[in-house]
Formats: sequence, structure tokens, C-alpha cells
Amino acid sequence: MPVFGYARVSSTDQDLSIQEAVLRTAGCEMIRAEKKSGTTTTGRTELQNLMDFARKGDTIVVTRIDRLARSIADLATIVRELEAKEVALRATEQPIDTSTAAGRCFLQMLGVFAEFETNLRKERQLEGIAKAKAAGVYAGKGRPPSISPEKVRELHKQGLGPSAIAKELGISRMTVHRALNPKAA
Repeated sequence: MPVFGYARVSSTDQDLSIQEAVLRTAGCEMIRAEKKSGTTTTGRTELQNLMDFARKGDTIVVTRIDRLARSIADLATIVRELEAKEVALRATEQPIDTSTAAGRCFLQMLGVFAEFETNLRKERQLEGIAKAKAAGVYAGKGRPPSISPEKVRELHKQGLGPSAIAKELGISRMTVHRALNPKAA
């Protein structure tokens, strides 16, 4: 029966090669990979293509279950869909194999912990934001401007257009437009 691999990292600057090498060693005939967040299955076309392609008796392999999903709801949906198609799910770094009762049990426990970890991360982020706000150092909209909007408006009053201002200050034209039209930003 065919064995297919799925590799995922969250951001474009992360590397998939380690996961892909492990999946090849695990006997995967085809590996689908993508750089997308695991907090949702929305927009993860490689995962969906693989799930659509898999047939009865096939096996899908991941290195760790968090490569597949970070929420219990998403994990349960994926597992239900695979079970309905009689496709097994295995993880190389965890004792997960949905063709066994123990593997299914362990999968559910790991799913709970993956969601728990995501929720803890969100709580820590919110605590950090609250602390920064209390200290008066949190603006709420990204990093502070690198160029003073007043400087942009001053050059504009001198007759320079957005392209010339951007070139003069070494910023993008969009930054110039945001400085000239703060309500539109």
C-alpha cells in the first residue's frame, strides 16, 4: 500500500528539508510540503490535495502530529476524514498509528497538548501586550515609524511628489502615502 508524507512549517523562512528527509527515510513515495500556519486548515492546499488523493489502504506520514494540526477540532476533522477513507495516519517521532487502538488514543492525547500549547502561547502574548501597555510602550500597530510623518509632509509642502519623497528618505511610496493620508491607513 502507498505511503505518502506531509511536511509543514509555519513561516516562509523556516526549512522543510529535515522533515522531508525523515519522511523519505520512513518510506514515503510522495511528499507534499507547504509553509503555512498550523492553527487552521484553511488555505493549506497541499494537505487537502494529499487527503483528496489518498485511497483505502494508503498511509499518510508526518514527523509530528503538530505538523498536521494545532487544534483538537482540526485534528479530529482530519482524522475522521482519513478514517472514513480507511487511510492510516502515522507519525515518525511519536507513537501514533491510527491503524491501532493505542495509536489512536495517543493521537488524541497529543492533540489536546498541541491545542493547550497554542492557547498558552496566546495567553503569554496577551500578558506581554498588557504589560507593555501598562508601561506605556505598546502602540498596538506594529513597530514605531522609522521616518517622521512631519518630515514627509514638509517635503510634500516643498513640492516633492510621493516618488521623490520616497527616494529622498529611503522609504516606500506606500509609507509616504500613509504619512500624507493618516486617516486612510
